[in-house]
Amino acid sequence: QFSYVLAPMPERCVIIVDQDLPPGLAANAAAVLALTLGAREPSLTGADLVDGDEQVHPGLIPMGLPVLKAPRATLGELRGRAATAGVGVIDLPTFGQQTNDYDTVRAAVAATPAAELEYLGVAVYGEGRPVRRLTGNLPLLR
Repeated sequence: QFSYVLAPMPERCVIIVDQDLPPGLAANAAAVLALTLGAREPSLTGADLVDGDEQVHPGLIPMGLPVLKAPRATLGELRGRAATAGVGVIDLPTFGQQTNDYDTVRAAVAATPAAELEYLGVAVYGEGRPVRRLTGNLPLLR
């Protein structure tokens, strides 16, 4: 018999995108980061919703997921600070919107030294206090 231990749900999740992306590309960056966040943290999916006619709708994230903005130049720094702050971090390198071929993205990242990677967005998640310290001064994407 197997027993599973679920990791606790992160207290806070935030997505930060490059403030200069056009709306469609900013939405795409946020969606890609959110999809990966959901895959890495399955506890973020809430209970299914049931409407008045008893039709079932898939569960949604039961907490806020703010999408913030920051200059592209600071996203790499934010990623590094998040990694050393003991919170989860997911990044979207610029190569992610240059092609639809994932192998090409992987090859481009592999050929680029870490210090030279640029990011279109970053997701930060974990305990509330460190996530707020990292992202609390960033404005909402509007």
